[in-house]
This record gives sequence, C-alpha cells and structure tokens, in this order.
Amino acid sequence: MELPWLLLLIPLASATIIHLGLKRNAMVSAMVSTAAVGITLAITLIMQGKDQALSYEWASLGDSSINIGILWDKLSQGMMIVVAGIGTLVHVFSLAYMKDDEAKARYFGCLSLFMFSMTGIVLADNFLMMFMFWELVGLSSFLLIGHWYHKDSAADAAKKAFLTNRVGDFGFMIGILMIWGITGTFAFSEMSITPGTVTVGVLGAAVLCVFAGAMGKSAQLPLHVWLPDAMEGPTPVSALIHAATMVAAGVFMMTRFFFSITPEGAAIADVIPAFSATTIAYIGGITSLVAALMATQQSDIKKILAYSTLSQLGYMVMAVGLLNPEAGMFHLFTHAWFKALLFLGSACIIYACHHEQNIWKMGGLLKKMPLTSGTFFAGTAALIAVPFLTAGFYSKEEILYSALTPEGGITPLFCIAGFVALLTAFYMTRACVVTFFGKTRSDNADHAKEVGPLMFVPLLLLAVMAVIAGFKPIVEAFSAMDPRPEDMSSRVGHTLVLITSIGSLIAGVALGYVLYNGKDKEPFNIGLFRERFYIDKIYDNILVDKIQGIFANLIHFLDEFLIGGLIVGGISRTAGGVGNLFRRIQSGNLQGYSFVLGLGVLLVIYVTVFLSK
Repeated sequence: MELPWLLLLIPLASATIIHLGLKRNAMVSAMVSTAAVGITLAITLIMQGKDQALSYEWASLGDSSINIGILWDKLSQGMMIVVAGIGTLVHVFSLAYMKDDEAKARYFGCLSLFMFSMTGIVLADNFLMMFMFWELVGLSSFLLIGHWYHKDSAADAAKKAFLTNRVGDFGFMIGILMIWGITGTFAFSEMSITPGTVTVGVLGAAVLCVFAGAMGKSAQLPLHVWLPDAMEGPTPVSALIHAATMVAAGVFMMTRFFFSITPEGAAIADVIPAFSATTIAYIGGITSLVAALMATQQSDIKKILAYSTLSQLGYMVMAVGLLNPEAGMFHLFTHAWFKALLFLGSACIIYACHHEQNIWKMGGLLKKMPLTSGTFFAGTAALIAVPFLTAGFYSKEEILYSALTPEGGITPLFCIAGFVALLTAFYMTRACVVTFFGKTRSDNADHAKEVGPLMFVPLLLLAVMAVIAGFKPIVEAFSAMDPRPEDMSSRVGHTLVLITSIGSLIAGVALGYVLYNGKDKEPFNIGLFRERFYIDKIYDNILVDKIQGIFANLIHFLDEFLIGGLIVGGISRTAGGVGNLFRRIQSGNLQGYSFVLGLGVLLVIYVTVFLSK
C-alpha cells in the first residue's frame, strides 16, 4: 500500500477501534489515538517533497466515474504538516489536560475521527471527495464542541456551529455543481478554465458559491457567529480545530480551487472574475476589522483568542481575494503554530486557575507560572508581528504587500490591514498585562502553579515554531508556500509596508500598556464591541425568535389541520362513515333483508330490460 493512503487509514482505524472496542478503557484509548497521530506525523515528514497522485474508481454513472484519490503535492504537504504536527502536540497535551475527564475515551475517539476527516480534505484530489470529508469535519467539530453536552451552553454551541456551517455548505454544494457544469469534471487536475471560454457572470457566481463554504468553515461575516461560542468545548479542541486546522480549511480549499482552475502559465487574475475576487477580499477585510474590534472588549481569555483567530482568518481570506493565495497559505502556516500555542497556553492558565477564564480574576501569573508565561509571550510576539524575530511578521508583511496597488499605492484594504495590525497589538498587550502582571485578583489565581511536562513540552515546541516558522529554510523543509522574493528590498512599497508594520506594532503595544497597566477592572465600556456589534442578538431576535417562531407555527398548522385534520383524520372519518353505513344494513332484521333482496331483483330486471337496449 502507498504511504499516503496510510495517512487516511491510520486515524480511521484509531477512531473505529476506540468507538467500537475501547470506550471502557480510557487510558488505552488515549494511547491508541496519540500513537496514531504520531505515526501520521512521521509518515508526513517522510513523504515531504515526494509528489504523488493516486486515484481509484469508486462509482460509475454511464460514461462518468467518481474517484477516491490522493493529491500529494506542495500544497497538501505543507497543510498536512500543520494538521499532523499540531494534532500530535494537542494529543500529548490532552493526556494531562483531560486525564480526569469521565468521557476521556470518547474525547480521544472524536479527536481521531477529526484527524481522519481533516486529512481527507487535505489529500482529496476532487471536489466530491473533499465535500464528503468537509461534512465529516463538521460532524467531528459538533461532537468535540459538545463534548461536555450536559452543559446547556456547550450543547447549544455545538448546534449553532453545525447549523451555521450547513448554511455555507449549501452554497458550497451549489458551487461544486456549477464548476462541474462548466468544466465537466470534479477532479482538480482536470478542471482548468481557459480565459474567455466561460461567461464572466456565471464563473463569478460559481466562485462565490464555492466561497460560501469557506465562509462557513473559516467563520467569515456574516457566518462568523459560531466560532466564539465554540470555545465551550475543551481548550485543546479549540487549539486544534478552531485555531489551526478546521477553520483554516476554507483558505486551503479556495487556494486549491484557484490553482486548479488556472491553466499552467496563466495568471489567476486572468481567470477569476474581478467582482468575485473583490467581494472575497472585502469580506475578509471587514471580518478582520470587526473581529479585532470585538476582541478589545472581551474578558474571557478564550474569547479574546477566538476573535483574534477570526481576525487573522480575515487576513488570510483577504489575501485570497486579492489573488495572492500563496500569501494566505503562508500566513495560515505561520499562524497555526503561534495560535495553537496561545490556546494551549490559555488552557494551562485555566487549568492552573481552577477553570477560571476571566482575565480580570487573574493577575500576577508571571511569578506563579513563569514557563507558561514565557511561551505565551512568545506566541503573543508572533501574533503581533515583532519585526524580524517571529514568524508572524513575515507572513503579515506578505498580506500587506498584497493589499497595495501594483505601483505601491495605498488602498482601503491596506488601511484596514494596517489598522487591524494596531488593534492586534493593542488587545494582546491588554490581555498579557491584565493576566500576567500586577497583583493576583482571586483565590484561584493566588493558588495557581506551573503545569507538568506533558503540558509544558508542547508549549515549548510550539514556541520554537512560532519564532522560526517564517524563516526560509523551515518553510522550504515543510513545503509551505512562500511568496517572498529573494531580495525583499527590491519590492515596490517595501518601505511603506515596513513603516506601517512597525508603527502599528509600537502604537498598539504602547496604547495597551498605558491604558491597562495597574488596572483592576475594565476602564472602558464600549457596549458595541463587548456585545459583538449586536449581531448575535439580531440573529436571536430575527432568525430564532421571529422566523423560527413563524416557521414553527406554520409547521404546526400544516401538521394539525392539513395532515392531521384533512388527510389522516379525513381518511379515518370517511372509513368510519362507510363502516357505519354498512353496519346499519347488517341489522339482523329478516323483513329488512327481504326488502333489500326484492329491491335488488327489481333493479336487476330494470337494468336488463330497459338499459340493455
């Protein structure tokens, strides 16, 4: 068997074994799942740089066939390093974090199911296969977000994530069918579109429908509302699914799609209609800005990181819309490591503070947890893009370059990206100052202590990657996409981008430190940002209360009146009436029977004599 197939089969085997045979043995389940993802990572490292395309016929419809295949190229290799690498570290971390959980076996079984599903998306060589695994990832996310389903908030968050993603997936399905109608194939290797052969409006609509799937998975406005609520799941799940892998699937899918429909030697801009690309870019940019503003007023440490993830995903989507998907994938690669680090760091903090998540009830943790604090600072430095020292700086620079005009001119999206960089530095400085400095503000924080090696070692490895993942030797070794030229200074707009990047960093850090150093409570109360622009409340009032209420009443009317009253009830009443009629005839009265017999004889004579003529 070819090694790439093992990348799919090993996590599938792990999930199957745990769910069918090991649910009563939590420790063995954890070890099986962790070993499976470790082997997956080893195979991924062995296969780096060895391009392969494997395909087998799964079903046939006349002259057409549907294949199950693996496309192992530079794009999938770089993405698989992220999925398997962070997946392995999260599994190791979970051995300690979830050691006392009563549903530990189910947790690790669902992690293996997720690894199988996510790997399927990365390796798929056609849209149909990708869509099947796309839905499996949605199921896996539902199960992991709702792991503590006895909590109403977790159960509601799981349902919200599942239903919101279905909205985007419906558009995704339509887009796949439109692309099939345009190209006549689902296979990525065969669907290139020659410029000018397809109507711009039709192709643009197909691109936007495919992008709808990315809007759901990558939580772009207005389908972003599920991601912050998904923090109700275990924090290691947030690190794996909602920071590094699943939410980035939309960016990966759009990059695969753009490269697939662009013929060799042609530019993406020659194929993708301008109106659809601009729409994607502005949705990403606005999502990035709105999410960053929301993050400035959150008190839950996981919610701060969740909105930060939304903002950075908006960066990636904006780069894809600016027809520079390489920059989006480069930022995906670097962001995955430091955001997973920040989420796992927050998990250590929450664990040490006895499951306290409010940053205003922490404080002074630098002295209590120096190792965790140091790695968290490394992740923060990468996220706010400390120049030349962290991976986030290099990938963010590429997105800023993408937002400039070809002549190096400033655009609205460049202004948005620069302001978001300032906001990122501000809200992360706020979180660090309130959480780690000053005095402890609660007994939980006062009794906090450093975590053990099973939790700290993954943090250390992720901190190393947060620093070095942007350097060219690392990027090349892991087959990640790198759009940077050899001579960065030769680029048009190089100085402008550098000044914007460093200026926004200094301004954001200074503002965050001055406004929050020494504070014991939130000095500002910006309700619009704290209440998430009231978007969730609008959805609750309109979609949940009003439309869902009207729809429920309509269904009740159809069920009670039409189905129950006319169809089911009407048939039963008709049958009862006919039965009553014949029951009256069967009275047992001989005179009545004789009368009916005589009447029948007269009727037969009448029909025979008069009507037969």
